[in-house]
Amino acid sequence: MNSRIAQTSVPVLDTLAERWSPRAFDPDHSLPEGALRGIFEAARWAPSASNTQPWRFILARRGSDSFAKIREALVGTNASWAGNAAALIVNVAETEDAEGNARPWAEYDLGQAVAHLSVQAQSEGLHLHQMGGFDRQAIRAAFALEARFVPVSVTAIGALGGLDHLPEALRDREQAPRERMPLENLILVRD
Repeated sequence: MNSRIAQTSVPVLDTLAERWSPRAFDPDHSLPEGALRGIFEAARWAPSASNTQPWRFILARRGSDSFAKIREALVGTNASWAGNAAALIVNVAETEDAEGNARPWAEYDLGQAVAHLSVQAQSEGLHLHQMGGFDRQAIRAAFALEARFVPVSVTAIGALGGLDHLPEALRDREQAPRERMPLENLILVRD
């Protein structure tokens, strides 16, 4: 397999350069109780608007009823590989407080929490893959989520598996070089 370390234009933290989103998870790997406590602690300490902390998570280990519900809600190619992950996490934004006041930055804040979670997971030797391809209404119904709780993404997490754990159509994609647009393209205005 090709090196998965990002070829950055300037040095970044090793944990960030080494982080990538695999699809090949080891279907025999399981997470012992408490193994994910550190990643959720990292998420807990992410910044948020007015310290509202509008992120919630649904954690489901492979083999549980909740895992099956989340897996059934995955669409496209996600459904073909994510079931091998040790756990699936639904990332949920609390877009209104309990009194019905809007939290317009909730999804942004959730993204910060998931980024913190991702970096912590990488530093602990775990791998994860974020997915937007899922049926939000199916998740909402499966877990009886109140309207103020919006499922935004799903994360597969676990140990790396071999390419033989992937459908053939995804094997080349898993090994393709990592690419990003040039750094200069990201900054719209530079004064």
